[in-house]
Amino acid sequence: MPLIQVRQSAVHGRGVFAARTIRKGRRIIEYTGRRVAWKSIPADVNGGTDVIDPEIGGNEARWINHSCDPNCEAIEEENGRVFIHALRNIRAGEELSYDYQLQVDEPITRAVRAENACHCGSANCRGTMLDPSR
Repeated sequence: MPLIQVRQSAVHGRGVFAARTIRKGRRIIEYTGRRVAWKSIPADVNGGTDVIDPEIGGNEARWINHSCDPNCEAIEEENGRVFIHALRNIRAGEELSYDYQLQVDEPITRAVRAENACHCGSANCRGTMLDPSR
């Protein structure tokens, strides 16, 4: 039996759901895709100038939705690979989520906030998928 499955999400479009119980700390899936240059970020940010484009060569991880109260986290390893890990025990049927903490290279205006609005529905929702430290 697979660990996860992709299906319609109440949060947004498609989502990834636990097909069976996932224990806290478990590495669930690698976030894969083609590595592409992202010229708009400085070379010293996150150790390089590439990002993962899940449109080409991506897997089910591309459908994991954002939440301000996530049950998973994305961890980038020294070699640049990104894995999704469970922050807590996740019940079968529960949707997986992580906090995107998006960063933008422009002033955070109303339009930018609207473009990055969060609809996770959690009691802790901050209303945006943007990095709260900015």
